[in-house]
Amino acid sequence: MSFLRFLMLLSLVLWIGGLLFFAFVVAPSAFRVLPTTHLAGNVVAASLGKLHWIGIVSGIVYLISSMIHSYFTNGSAHVFAFRHILICLMLALTLISQFGIIPRMDALRASLGEVSAAPLDNPQRVQFDALHVWSTRVEGAVLLLGLVVVWVTARSF
Repeated sequence: MSFLRFLMLLSLVLWIGGLLFFAFVVAPSAFRVLPTTHLAGNVVAASLGKLHWIGIVSGIVYLISSMIHSYFTNGSAHVFAFRHILICLMLALTLISQFGIIPRMDALRASLGEVSAAPLDNPQRVQFDALHVWSTRVEGAVLLLGLVVVWVTARSF
């Protein structure tokens, strides 16, 4: 049982820790250190894609470990436990970002070149900025949901 709890906690640590590291270290540092916003955007986009895959794998590991743990300790997998629903929401948001929002932003970035050089009223720039706002909101929602999962998980042990 302790190995399953370890997998649950490890998956949360990797996912939530990765989100925090990305938001407070990677993204700000890239835009501060690199000479152009275009290069910084490329670094952030590549990092975010990898972070999403860490989140997807971590979410699946958490769900499997948690359901097996519940089955062995309570006799039922508790598929619809609050923590499982939250993890599924986190996974859904991560998948929306990875396969919906980010590809559209990448296509706009490729067509615009240096996004910051495009006029603010350029329709592609407006669309890119709107997608960026949604991307930030989605990542923030995943982080907040993840913190709730950490709290719920900690209470259950």
